[in-house]
Amino acid sequence: MVETRDRRKDKVLVLVYQSLGLVFGDLSISPLYVYKSTFAGKLRHYQSEDVVFGAFSMIFWTLSLLSLFKYVVFVLSANDNGEGGIIALYSLLCQKTKFCLLPNLQASDEELSNPGCSNRNVPPSFLRRIIEKHKVAKNCLLLLVLLGACMVISIGIFAPAISILSSIEGLKFQTKDVHNNSVVLIACVLLVLLFFLQHRGFHKVAFLFTPIIILWLVSITAVGIYNIFRWNPRVYQALSPYYVYNFFKVTGKDGWISLGGIMLCISGSEAMFTDLGHFSATSIRVAFSCIIYPCLVLQYMGQAAFLSKNLSAAPLSFYASIPDPFFWPIFGVATLAGIVASQAVISTTLMIIKECDAFGCFPRIKIVHTRRWLPGQVYIPEINWILMVLSLLVTLGFRNTNHIGNAYGIAYMTMTIVTTCLASLVINLAWQKSVVLSLLFSVLFGSVEIIYFSSSCMRIPKGGWVPLLFSAIFLFIMYVWYYGSWKKYSQDLHNKLSMRWILTLGPSLGIIKVPGIGLIYTELATGVPATFTHFLTTLPAFYQVVVFVCIKTVPVSHVSHKERFLIGRIGPKSYRLYRCIIRNGYKDICKNEEEFESELVMSIAEFIQMEAEGTGAVDGSVDGRMAVVRTSEKFGTRLVVSTPSSPGVSNSINQTSVILSGYKSPTLQKLQASYEQEYSPQLTFRRGLRFELLNTKYKDPRVKEELLELVEAKRAGVTYVIGHSHIKARSNSSFLHQFAINIAYSFLRKNCRSPAVALNIPHICLIEVGMNYCV
Repeated sequence: MVETRDRRKDKVLVLVYQSLGLVFGDLSISPLYVYKSTFAGKLRHYQSEDVVFGAFSMIFWTLSLLSLFKYVVFVLSANDNGEGGIIALYSLLCQKTKFCLLPNLQASDEELSNPGCSNRNVPPSFLRRIIEKHKVAKNCLLLLVLLGACMVISIGIFAPAISILSSIEGLKFQTKDVHNNSVVLIACVLLVLLFFLQHRGFHKVAFLFTPIIILWLVSITAVGIYNIFRWNPRVYQALSPYYVYNFFKVTGKDGWISLGGIMLCISGSEAMFTDLGHFSATSIRVAFSCIIYPCLVLQYMGQAAFLSKNLSAAPLSFYASIPDPFFWPIFGVATLAGIVASQAVISTTLMIIKECDAFGCFPRIKIVHTRRWLPGQVYIPEINWILMVLSLLVTLGFRNTNHIGNAYGIAYMTMTIVTTCLASLVINLAWQKSVVLSLLFSVLFGSVEIIYFSSSCMRIPKGGWVPLLFSAIFLFIMYVWYYGSWKKYSQDLHNKLSMRWILTLGPSLGIIKVPGIGLIYTELATGVPATFTHFLTTLPAFYQVVVFVCIKTVPVSHVSHKERFLIGRIGPKSYRLYRCIIRNGYKDICKNEEEFESELVMSIAEFIQMEAEGTGAVDGSVDGRMAVVRTSEKFGTRLVVSTPSSPGVSNSINQTSVILSGYKSPTLQKLQASYEQEYSPQLTFRRGLRFELLNTKYKDPRVKEELLELVEAKRAGVTYVIGHSHIKARSNSSFLHQFAINIAYSFLRKNCRSPAVALNIPHICLIEVGMNYCV
């Protein structure tokens, strides 16, 4: 028992150490620009110690209320099975209620072994009934979530710009000859380097992230303590909330306007919740409460002590407060800390885009899962370069951290208000707590955030309009994509084939069957997609084994590997038509095609034998039996997977001979031979695994025959068939509908990644089928 406790403590301490570099970079870098932004307006004319003490008191109580109490005490508990963020809150609501607008949801999805998927049968509250009954209310909730996600993307633009530019601005204090243009140019060079290394080089120096932030925290704490004793030891009195009252009494409206700069002290607090899935709530709480919070309080207190005697130094108060012998070392650490903080913000931005893509609310993108030096790290090439260009435009356009801070403040406060709204809904609808408790949470934190937001709105003409513009563009793109995708899915659902028509064709489906497996990708969880009719009516041949593959997202963070594959059969056994539904959580990582093909064959083989034995879970599908095959204790023991001993040319020739044996036409054999010779390296790698059937006695010989046919089809090769649908608005539809479908959605579909790229499907094995719909 003692050893177990010691191991838990050691694990928590390791997570605390790692979180310092990956979670708290943006929050710990804020002392560089908070006081500068606060005293940027008319507040700098108040040459009074009480005003400086009041500003520090506001910073202290804001940090305590919104960072410590809101996030550390309350919001970290509102996690989705250990995952945090705006999408996690929405997923948690969808699990407990019927708010989700994802297509293809089935009754079996609610049986996933996820703690959040239960309790839908609890008597609904009045608010829940209203939202579940009206689709408009569900769409409004989705728009609220997307608005928060768009603000996270905006933060991914502004945070690197303000972090790096504010760290470089120290050159203007120490070196009087340095012009602002030179500082901006250096910041732009570092930004380009930052985004370029996002995929290329950061994994080589990731182990330095935490030491850099620790060195930064030690530096700012030491400087803060030095300034307290050097300039004004009485600054501790400003911890009293009386100074908040006195601050507004003296400054009035000017003090209220300055809140837009004061609130920057909590910028980065959201990362504690967003990055929760990489660590644990306990480690985040310990790291913030015992390390980050004391260090920041001492640093802000030290700056306040310095400013109380040197208010004219407010534009560069952080660097001005550093003792001369230590300026350059701290300047170097500040620059490195700004880069580390920016890298963490960019990673968070890419992750939330990945989550929106999983929920069908972002155009198709290529998601690259980089080396596992960071948990859950993803890289999205096009988004990375878009963020770089926008961040450079912001830096070159504003050329001043005050204006960037105005924009950053509006984006951050909007995001925190969205988080507060969703968290209050979770308290009432997911936790089944009283409406009074939910309203108390909203009033306690939401009212403070609205006050800060109203102050930030006063800075809209001074740069605050930019995040609103960016967010409006991203929100339009996301919702239009969701709207167009939903309309396309509705048409697929409406035009799916009836089983009666399939059955009239007979086991051969009216075509010639050739060796191989045909994987037909579809968004339908039931029925046969209309794309399949193109082969049945226009082509003379198709593959001997057909699998309809539906890859869908369910509103949970992760789906366990055992429950991911749902296998079923379409029609009688002699048709050799199967259905495979692959359920992913919004945080799950998709496998490459080699692993997928092997797992698919193993799962179908398991289903065939489970079906013969009369075991397996049954789903209420019109196609027949659906089984979660990996829950079987015998999974993996039905087929033998072997790797060829000499994976060279001989192996390729051996596999080619297996494939060629299925063709009778000499012309087809010649074409296939030249094809195999041209692509032998890729095909040898993809077909490196071979399946062999065990010498098991079967009561029904047809089971062994079906399994042998499946193995032979896999040896012959796998072909991917994807529907490439085009939708067009009806001529009699509204102007808004026609604009959304014919212009906006059509433009996004043509300029985003193709489905094959998004699904990592090899080009040499791909067939695309075009479909035209009027919606």
